[in-house]
Amino acid sequence: MKTITLIISIAIASFSVTTSYAQDKGATTEKASYKLASFGVRGNCGMCKATIEKAANAVDGVRSAVWNKDAKQVIVSYDPAKTSLDKIHAAIANSGYDTEKVTASKKAYNGLAGCCQYDRKQKMNQKLKKESGGHDHGGHDHSGHQH
Repeated sequence: MKTITLIISIAIASFSVTTSYAQDKGATTEKASYKLASFGVRGNCGMCKATIEKAANAVDGVRSAVWNKDAKQVIVSYDPAKTSLDKIHAAIANSGYDTEKVTASKKAYNGLAGCCQYDRKQKMNQKLKKESGGHDHGGHDHSGHQH
């Protein structure tokens, strides 16, 4: 299920999303053009996921952020008229997590919980292995039993 979610997220990330919405103030219509982007972010666990997503979502102009633990990648939807990818990278790094462009300060990294103190040389933007029937069959022999 995680793989399917990631594949769908990556497919969506290859397109620019344009959304229009009406404001209640008079009869005016304001258009916001959202872009999707993905980039690497180091981390280890569910607590990392929550912190990374919270940091990105706190940036004005970010509509959504989803971090994938296995791929070490975040996908963000944002309004470039309100923010930039550099600001999103900085916000995540300020929360203690290295991104492709910005390294977290030693103080921010050391402030993370022990389980969240990732290997600072950890690879980002990893390609996920395809699942076969929901199981990873690499690295072990299944000839001795049936599914």
